[in-house]
Amino acid sequence: MNQPPTPVDMLLQWAIDRKDTPWLFQPLNGQWSSITWGEAADQVRRMATALQSLGLPPKSAIALSGRNCAHWFLADLAIAMAGYISVGLYPKQARSAVQYILEHCEARAVFIGPMPDPEDFDQALPEGIIKIGMPYPNLGIDCQHQWTSLIAAHQPMAKPVDRAPEDLVTLVYTSGTTGNPKGVMINGRNMTFAAEGLQKAMPAQGQERFFSYLPLAHAFERGAVEMSSLYFGAEVHFLEDIEKLPTQLAQVAPTRFFGVPLVLGRIQAGVLKKLPQKKLDTLLKLPIISGLIKKKIKTGIGLQNVRYLIAGAAPVPIPLMEWFKKLDIEVLQGYGMTENNIYATATLPGANRLGSVGRAMPGAKMRIASDGEIQFQHPAVMAGYYKDEEKTRETFTDDGWLRTGDRGKVDEQGYLFITGRVKDIFKTLKGKYVAPAPIEGAMGRNTLIDQLCLVGTELKQPILLVSLNDAGRAMSKAEAGAALVADMDAVNATLESHEQIAKILVVRDLWTIDNGLMTPTMKVKRNEVEARYKALLGQHAESREKLAWE
Repeated sequence: MNQPPTPVDMLLQWAIDRKDTPWLFQPLNGQWSSITWGEAADQVRRMATALQSLGLPPKSAIALSGRNCAHWFLADLAIAMAGYISVGLYPKQARSAVQYILEHCEARAVFIGPMPDPEDFDQALPEGIIKIGMPYPNLGIDCQHQWTSLIAAHQPMAKPVDRAPEDLVTLVYTSGTTGNPKGVMINGRNMTFAAEGLQKAMPAQGQERFFSYLPLAHAFERGAVEMSSLYFGAEVHFLEDIEKLPTQLAQVAPTRFFGVPLVLGRIQAGVLKKLPQKKLDTLLKLPIISGLIKKKIKTGIGLQNVRYLIAGAAPVPIPLMEWFKKLDIEVLQGYGMTENNIYATATLPGANRLGSVGRAMPGAKMRIASDGEIQFQHPAVMAGYYKDEEKTRETFTDDGWLRTGDRGKVDEQGYLFITGRVKDIFKTLKGKYVAPAPIEGAMGRNTLIDQLCLVGTELKQPILLVSLNDAGRAMSKAEAGAALVADMDAVNATLESHEQIAKILVVRDLWTIDNGLMTPTMKVKRNEVEARYKALLGQHAESREKLAWE
């Protein structure tokens, strides 16, 4: 029986079919350069030979670091072609996490890419690890080898190292909100099954163009952009720097855009900063003007060509989805986790349902356990956690289904609705349990909020911590506060008394990866936020005011 083509097989085939067609588009100081399929394959084959020349034991782990860039893709494919195991590292990852991952997987080498904190990263590297510098200026780390000289000194590898479908290809370390990262083992079968299923569910429509900016160390970006580009033959344009996201997204105008709620919220805030909601609503009611305004906004933000706009990682507030819908931009929600290779459910064009994360992807078996937990079984589900048999056993049921840790329900048409985390609840001092996710999602209707986190441990009643976006910060405290309280009252009217938000605390600082309040995949670390503002919460817990400012 013939095995499905691997990502490396696809690269080599495109190098024959589209040798001179550009694949990867890399910006540097705002100027774009491209790498064709033929050039990419030549560099990958040469780097595969170079890696083997370093004398690394078979199946050694080789790490990839830095921001998304063309050579992240090429290095990943070279590692696979040479028979090694790739391990992605986030560009802004705590030093302790970098040290743990590299020691845990026993990485023998690391590709050094452009990153914001090279000195800190360099200090986290274990002694003796081989450092290979990608061909970008000012990497800030001394490397024993450089990409350009390595590929110039080695001949292209004739064919990929033979691997069985069950052989380990990559380790994807979960970013997690607590504890050490866990190494999710993804093998060849996991990859090819997910790739085939994605092609069935969301087939290519002509020449596809992707914009890569979410961390490639995460399974979502790796699968949705890197792997999909190889199976679809899609162009990939890389973001040079996070500060340039609005400009470069507009330049690229992708046909598929993958995002998280925080990014979508900031796109919305950027539009409303130039065109306030009240004025926008008025213009959208005018028959001819409405079409022109929609076109201008979509072109300005770079979403005029989008066929699929898929959001994941966290629930998208329904009001935010409705806002985009008014501009004729349909936000589709997908659901998945590293442990099932981000292959679970998705909503599709023409079959969207607000609030739902969609129906099961082709071949993905899904069930809801008696306690409400969502569980999956299919060939893309991980082989297990690296060097952790006990945790692997805990993550699977006795009959082999993956426990997601999420609670959900399925309607009569098979649409999945996530209702919260099995363990993401807190108990107030009244002894009542509260599930924060649905309440946070409901408060997402407020267009002044950038980030929010509901907390309640050691409190009589839940309190909502929020940071404001630029629009909110530009308003007077009285005006912004009135809007926040109005939405809080509306949400509270739908909640049980013990769930109701006692007050909103507006904090000064944004929560970022740098200050440890967000994971690299832009999820708020509830326990860290709660710890950071414990004194502030205690200060305001007993007051009856509905709103307070830090």
